[in-house]
This record gives sequence, C-alpha cells and structure tokens, in this order.
Amino acid sequence: MKKLLATIFFSVLYVSSVSADMGLNVGVSGQAGLFAASATETSGSEKNNATEHGSAGWASVFAEMTLNDRFMLGVDYVPAALETDTTETANSSQYDGATTTQKIQLDFENLTTLYAGVMLGDSFYAKAGVTTVEVITNENLGSGGSYGNVDIDGSMVGVGYVYNADNGAFVRIEGNYLSFDGASVTNAENSDVSVKLKNLDGISGKISIGKSF
Repeated sequence: MKKLLATIFFSVLYVSSVSADMGLNVGVSGQAGLFAASATETSGSEKNNATEHGSAGWASVFAEMTLNDRFMLGVDYVPAALETDTTETANSSQYDGATTTQKIQLDFENLTTLYAGVMLGDSFYAKAGVTTVEVITNENLGSGGSYGNVDIDGSMVGVGYVYNADNGAFVRIEGNYLSFDGASVTNAENSDVSVKLKNLDGISGKISIGKSF
C-alpha cells in the first residue's frame, strides 16, 4: 500500500509540473468507527491471547492539493487524543494468595493520514492512504512494571460521494477501511514480560465539509 501511494504521489507531482489547473481544498471532518484488536501477552513461557472490540468517534482537519478537479493528494490530522476505557483486572498469586490489581488505559495521539484520491465521475471518488499514530500507554500495574509508548503505522482505503456547491463549498460522505500493523512492547522492569499487538482493524463512516480555492 505504501508503494502504491508513493507511485500515485509522484505521478500527481509529475502531472502537476506540466499543468496549471491546480487547486486547494481545506475542511473539517467527523468520523465514527468500529474496531477489533488482538494481542498476546508473554510472561516467560506462558502466553495469554485476547481479542477486543470497540467503537470510537473523532474529529479531524484536512488539506488537499487538487489537479484538474480529478486527482487529490491530501493530509488528514486528528488534533485530539482518542482515549480508551480503563481496563482493570485482579490477579491472585499462586504462591501466597496475594491479589494485585492491573490497570491500563491507552491514548492514540497525532493520528495522521497521507492519502491520494481520484474522482470516479462527477460525484463519486476512491482514495487510499498510509496512517501513523502514537500509542501512549497509561498503566498502573500491581507488579510495579510499566510499558513504553510506541508508534504504529497502517493503511486505509475508502470510497465516497461529494456534493459541490456553486460557491466552492462541498460536503462529502465516505466509508473507510483501516488496518494497522502490529507492534510489541516489553515490560521495563522485567524483560521476560511483553505484549504484542497482532492486529488492529476497523471500518468507519465519515462526513466532511470544506471549501475549494
């Protein structure tokens, strides 16, 4: 997907160099989605697998370069963190019966997408992009350990419909599929304990309003 986007990116730049019919779109978006994630916690020789499903909603801003009212190359940025609920578990020691409480909560910050798109006629379009996000771990572990933060990359594809007004304003409705790569973090106090995110995938619906210049 990254190679595909890079090819589109340089193709747009090449065509732009010989064309004066370029424009700029700016706007804001609201988006909501459903996601599924699976992860594995490894502690020595013991492994525990878990799968979670959840929903999220967020707002973003975007800017696009356009060419001949047909091609677009843009960046979408989410200025506010996406916060998960706090997960709490209580574990009893097999040796002395003592109970420890584990709490963890995640923030997804600086979610940024670079994308390219093409109009499929007058009103419909398709787009593809690459995404990056910072995962901030906020944990309170009874064991005294901690995990570091990590950046994860991903990709997205989407299709949408746009209504263009005569004054340059526009409204878009689109659906997207997002897929993030895996990542691993190791307990800072015990290198034998680690968590590996195997996948994070989701679908979302998005509404955007903007202005063309």
